[in-house]
Amino acid sequence: MARYQVILAYDGTEFRGYQRQGRGRTVQSEFEAALRGLGWQGRSILSAGRTDTGVHAAGQAAAFDLDWQHSEEALIRALNARLPADIAVRAARRTRDDFHPRFDALGRSYQYRLYCQPERDPLRGRFAWRVWPAPDLALLRSAAGLLPGCQDFAALGSPMSPGGSTIREIFSAQWESQADEFVFTVSANAFLYRMVRRMVFLQLLVGQGRLTLEAFAEGLKRQRSLPPGLAEPAGLTLVAVRYAE
Repeated sequence: MARYQVILAYDGTEFRGYQRQGRGRTVQSEFEAALRGLGWQGRSILSAGRTDTGVHAAGQAAAFDLDWQHSEEALIRALNARLPADIAVRAARRTRDDFHPRFDALGRSYQYRLYCQPERDPLRGRFAWRVWPAPDLALLRSAAGLLPGCQDFAALGSPMSPGGSTIREIFSAQWESQADEFVFTVSANAFLYRMVRRMVFLQLLVGQGRLTLEAFAEGLKRQRSLPPGLAEPAGLTLVAVRYAE
């Protein structure tokens, strides 16, 4: 018996989020079903975190104990042969027996993608949020520049558990643009519930001139109420979870 760490990628469009629940298709339930096909008898896999309904991942981390007598490459092939088309194992390796993908994580990175068109584009709608009018890139970058650092982000989200801290450290936050697409990349030690979608929504308001940069800065600093709203889940992808090793 050994503990394995895997990196999962999935298209979250048809899932009711990552975490297993009473009803509805989830990433965790599909992955655990594939594991049972290999003789896994555990109650629940360990995960770095959970993504919401419609949110994607390229680097979700999970761990489980399994009696596997073959190579790690064979484990990847065996799991992918049993997983549905919208989930894949990208990497697998043996790790230490007490490894926990959530509590051992040093940081997480997300990307949010949006495109600017007056009408929807069915070929991009699964993985990007359509917005119109197009935001000003300079304003987006100015808003992102207010985010890095260790501070109370209560204005951007709620803790994962009642009474939990809303203090987080954002390592970097930046916007890039090409043609009609804008991509926001953010890395932090951890995130509040729906924090990335909230910060994208508010930055978009700044970029479109519907919220001043000063009001955004004041709301962050004072944890005062800012305009309600969230960016659509389709544009969000968990890119990577970082560990010491």
